[in-house]
Amino acid sequence: MQLKPSLLALAASAALLACQPASQPDQSTAAKPEAEPATEQTAEAGKAVVYQVFTRLFGNTNTTNKPWGTLEENGVGKFSDFTDEALAGIKELGVTHVWYTGVPHHAVIRDYTAYGISLDDPDVVKGRAGSPYAVKDYYNVSPDLADDPANRLQEFQALIARTHAHGMKVLIDIVPNHVARNYHSISRPDGVADFGASDDTSVAYARDNNFYYIPGEAFQVPAWPEDYRPLGGEPHPLADGQFDEYPAKWTGNGSRSAQPDFDDWYETVKINFGVRPDGSYDFDSLPAEYAQKSIEDHYTFWQGRDVPDSWQKFRDIVLYWIDMGVDGFRYDMAEMVPVEFWSYLNSHIKQVNPDAFLLAEVYQPHLYRDYLHLGRMDYLYDKVEFYDNLKWAMQGHGSTDALVEVQDSMADIEHHMLHFLENHDEQRIASPEFAGDARLGMPAMLISATISTSPTMLYFGQEVGEAASDDAGFGKASRTTIFDYWGVPAHQRWMNGGKFDGGALTDEERKLRDFYVRLMRFSAEQPAMNGHYAEIHRANRAATEHYDDKLLSFLRWTDEQKLLIVANVRDAAYPPMNLQIPAEQIAAWGLTDGSYTLTEQLYGELSVSLTVQNGVGSVPLTLAPLASLILQLEH
Repeated sequence: MQLKPSLLALAASAALLACQPASQPDQSTAAKPEAEPATEQTAEAGKAVVYQVFTRLFGNTNTTNKPWGTLEENGVGKFSDFTDEALAGIKELGVTHVWYTGVPHHAVIRDYTAYGISLDDPDVVKGRAGSPYAVKDYYNVSPDLADDPANRLQEFQALIARTHAHGMKVLIDIVPNHVARNYHSISRPDGVADFGASDDTSVAYARDNNFYYIPGEAFQVPAWPEDYRPLGGEPHPLADGQFDEYPAKWTGNGSRSAQPDFDDWYETVKINFGVRPDGSYDFDSLPAEYAQKSIEDHYTFWQGRDVPDSWQKFRDIVLYWIDMGVDGFRYDMAEMVPVEFWSYLNSHIKQVNPDAFLLAEVYQPHLYRDYLHLGRMDYLYDKVEFYDNLKWAMQGHGSTDALVEVQDSMADIEHHMLHFLENHDEQRIASPEFAGDARLGMPAMLISATISTSPTMLYFGQEVGEAASDDAGFGKASRTTIFDYWGVPAHQRWMNGGKFDGGALTDEERKLRDFYVRLMRFSAEQPAMNGHYAEIHRANRAATEHYDDKLLSFLRWTDEQKLLIVANVRDAAYPPMNLQIPAEQIAAWGLTDGSYTLTEQLYGELSVSLTVQNGVGSVPLTLAPLASLILQLEH
């Protein structure tokens, strides 16, 4: 979900209704399991690397980029654009999972009535190409993405097969909190009822209603700001300031007004998961001790229990996609849905595919452990604490001291906190609104990818420094649009007309991608990335001349591999310094007094000495601007 800061605050407020009802126990105080050590299997396999592609944009070679442009004017990417060459280029980055964003059929302003698809109303669609988080039919895929819309599902199945053939797994979005205002599935299997088909619309709430209602009131289109008109003001027969919905439904972000505000998620309606309007639960609570129990125990808990109808509908949806070959899901705004539902849903998924990859968007740190241990998520975004503090350090007004503190606070769950620097919700690093220079992402990405055992995520175009510098229509500069038909310039230069060989990249873009390839492959393949971690930052802040809060240093190791990692997030050099490795860490590495060699691993162009004297290590370093060093102890 692409949010403005004000919307993020609103979402957090609405989440409290769904997740922390006054009549329920505060599950955030549940016992916290100890940190989970990496298994031998994960140590051998390396870390997971997720590559997020905005599917409609990835393969588009059209460079017109007219604001509010049509598909014919601006072009659109297709499933078929993920050729063997394209997938090999993604795999080159060490990628293990491809998150194909925008796959489920969502509302879009384009006439597909020839395929039995109803028209969508611009008054309740954001942009011309539509938000991928306003899903219209969960049992099919976007017709925009197919060469032949009649065979769109088969074309997606072929993409799943190609992705698997390249040794990568497939993730798609599931958005349980809300669906498109005009949700209607024409592809649902026999015997599956549509959302809302059996709802009692005379009441605001009933447990097995799929939606919340405002009885006696009709929906009204938001009052548009002076600078906004649907489709940029282009005439359209349905762009008349009207949308037929009676009675009005609650809006996706929890607004209970029949006329939501423009900043509300007015294109969506909120799903009812059995949370009464007063915030209390109309289903069985999950006992706090289930934070310690297995996924099989969670599955057993729900057998024979009467659960709300919406739970069952989403269970059927996810199992439909798992059966098709999808390997996992990214859950949008998971904190706005009760944790019990996630226990139910995820335990059912794991019964079918124990290796399914389940990633959730949660923005309230005090809920992290609940959604991991009670909701049985595999991974959560580490956005509010790690990403935010790293971004501030990159921008020059934050401190790397905060990163050490965050990592300490996450010690028991660090493996489950996915790291990233870009995604569809966040500003591009190279945009003036973020850092203005893609090079500033290099040391930050080194930190993000190597400091923990958690998966790392890249957003397509990040590795070549895409700046998202233009307003696309509904989508505005600094974030690559998710609402419009558009071409992504730096990424298109890597595509090179469909060759996917980087042939049109500038020298700086080529160097940047080379860095990302080296770093991400290292993080995905090296056993120390799943090994032990120790920060040496505090010791050097206290004792090392010139070492300040724009540097970060830490150790990663296993019995076989020992790494010293140093990053300079400032675009300025440091005078020579002697980096200290405290006695505790030298002992953990099993080193005695003497001299050792450390060699740099990404480019292999640097060797430095490690001197151990009286049990304390010292490494002489001269750090260049934006230095990104992985130094390995040679045996």
